[in-house]
Amino acid sequence: MSTAEQGYRRLSRSGYLLGFGVGGFFDGILLHQILQWHHLLSLVDGVGDIRNQVLFDGLFHALMYVIAGYGLTMLIRSRHSLGRPAVGRLILGNGLIGFGSWHVVDSVLSHWLLGIHRIRLDSPNPLFWDALWFALFGVLPIVLGALIKRRRSSGTGGGPAAAVAMTTLALVGGVWAARSATDARTAIAVFRPEMSDGQIFNAVGTSGGRVLWASRGVWAIEWQKPERASGLYGHGALLVSNSYLAAGCLAWASV
Repeated sequence: MSTAEQGYRRLSRSGYLLGFGVGGFFDGILLHQILQWHHLLSLVDGVGDIRNQVLFDGLFHALMYVIAGYGLTMLIRSRHSLGRPAVGRLILGNGLIGFGSWHVVDSVLSHWLLGIHRIRLDSPNPLFWDALWFALFGVLPIVLGALIKRRRSSGTGGGPAAAVAMTTLALVGGVWAARSATDARTAIAVFRPEMSDGQIFNAVGTSGGRVLWASRGVWAIEWQKPERASGLYGHGALLVSNSYLAAGCLAWASV
């Protein structure tokens, strides 16, 4: 296989991966964070309280970062193929198929086979919401993507624009998934290993915060004045995060 053909195939796969990652971000942002209709393991016995639910939501988002990041890497490596005819349709079509595939996989695996969550847990008819989500965000994008790809032989160009659009969606989804709520008063903190629990409690109190919970060296803290969170750096903290991946899910949860 020629180098040009390898680049073209890599470009095609990047569309699937980026669409799949964006689908995961869309699911997590809308259903886990904004609407809070469910968490990843809402129906799994023994998972524990909201802390563990949020932890697994965070791991889910981390997996989406890996998939989307791999897709972006493949897109960059195959950038020399963006000038080929109808590449824009190929990227857009594969992106839609990848987006829909995430929702099909999630519906079949998570909702119906494993039963780890449903789309809307507070509904008297959860199957209705499962089927509606499956059709609107699973089947429909796949059909649209397939139709767009069938027309790829007609027309030229569009590759750079489609690549920029898919990259932008992935980056926006990644940033939003990692952000905290605008009025968040919580943060995740990690302290120096040699600090005792008593020293950490004193440090938190000095900064005007209170400890919500602690697990395996990670501390969740709440402040009445969120701007004081950075003061922990002067009291032995190695990381204080209330706006990126470490605290994004926690800040949206009701703790």
